[in-house]
Amino acid sequence: MSVVTRFAPSPTGRLHVGNVRAALHNWMWAKKHNGRFILRIDDTDAARSEERFIDAIRADLAWLGLHPDREERQSARFDRYDAVFEALRAAGHIYPAYESAQELDLKRKIARGRGLPPIYDRAALSLTEADHARFAAEGTRPHWRFRLDHSAPIQWDDMIRGAQSFDPAQLSDPVIRRADGSWLYLLPSAIDDMDMGVTHVVRGEDHVSNTALQLQMFDAMAASRPRFAHEALLTGAEGKLSKRLGALGVDELRDSGIEPAALVSLLARLGTSDPVEPVIDPAPLVAHIDFAHFGRAPARFDEAELAQVNARIVHQLPFADVADRLPAGMDATGWEAVRPNLHTVAEAADWWHVVEGPIDAMPASDDADYLTQAATAARNIDWTGDPWHALTDRLKAETGRKGKTLFLPLRRALTGRDHGPDMAALLPLIGQARSVERLQAAANS
Repeated sequence: MSVVTRFAPSPTGRLHVGNVRAALHNWMWAKKHNGRFILRIDDTDAARSEERFIDAIRADLAWLGLHPDREERQSARFDRYDAVFEALRAAGHIYPAYESAQELDLKRKIARGRGLPPIYDRAALSLTEADHARFAAEGTRPHWRFRLDHSAPIQWDDMIRGAQSFDPAQLSDPVIRRADGSWLYLLPSAIDDMDMGVTHVVRGEDHVSNTALQLQMFDAMAASRPRFAHEALLTGAEGKLSKRLGALGVDELRDSGIEPAALVSLLARLGTSDPVEPVIDPAPLVAHIDFAHFGRAPARFDEAELAQVNARIVHQLPFADVADRLPAGMDATGWEAVRPNLHTVAEAADWWHVVEGPIDAMPASDDADYLTQAATAARNIDWTGDPWHALTDRLKAETGRKGKTLFLPLRRALTGRDHGPDMAALLPLIGQARSVERLQAAANS
């Protein structure tokens, strides 16, 4: 059986980290099994769906390297939904109901007051032909419910949560279509999974009850059931559900300097027993995805951890991958010199400014004479080999200085900073003329 997975976002906003995690795991599962990954745009809500968000979803997935093998739009499939709806209605699986939202809310309150579960009482099934005629004469259009089969428990083996069982009598018959004819999520999604041959669905645990309902829809359509994996929801670093996670968009992360490989590396393993590995190529992540390693506890998403993973990714990036994002004049040698000190690629510009100058000299305090001596030494050493060690070896021999007293005044004078990239790599980039000038300027400050 060829594995087919799908990611079905609603184009009503930008993708956030929770969306990306679901998309990533569906993509990884398909790639591991040489299957297909479908992007299905859930745009049945015409009032809220926007083309700009569809474009943004495509762009975000492409940035992450999650390229779908096929794209579908639910808005192009309304005729198909109508046909299946009519077949299910004719078979008695769908029925009309007329209660208003206020009436349904009152029914739920009464049920709770009696200590009963707030489920729909199926009153609409008792309506007579005369009742339906009266509603039609009044201009009251029905909404439509899927009639659950109460004869047996709804059961499945979830790839993460294990054996699942729901009593259908404790669930409300779900509304699948509104009175205005528009669709709710459940039935179109099940029809799509059937028609598109979806074999595995990875989604958040907040969909577990939806899965119970949809499994009966698959059965009513005589369709094969997909396998389901319901992963634990993300929580914030503070240990509880974070409102920010629901708004932390891919665009925001990208603009802050997060590399796609960093986000993929973290989200691929978040909530599993496997360690997070910062890798540029996702192949090892794909090869080792195993839903048996996913836990039931909420998965903790920490932006500080993402920043750390990002730095480790940046430290691996070859010059060719970042050349178009580097400041003018920075070549491969410059990139490799500053790369170990970066958290984001954008920070390379700060260090290139240190190389090219001008820099703000740090006060020399008691090191003025030493820096004057260093300027003289810098004029006379051989710059064709390793000028940093040539300079420090000469100054060590001339002054007897060693350790911080030898190196730190030079770093401060040459870069205007207390720390940074290896000076042996940085000094040749600064060059002899600028180095002598900076050492003398620091001595005179």
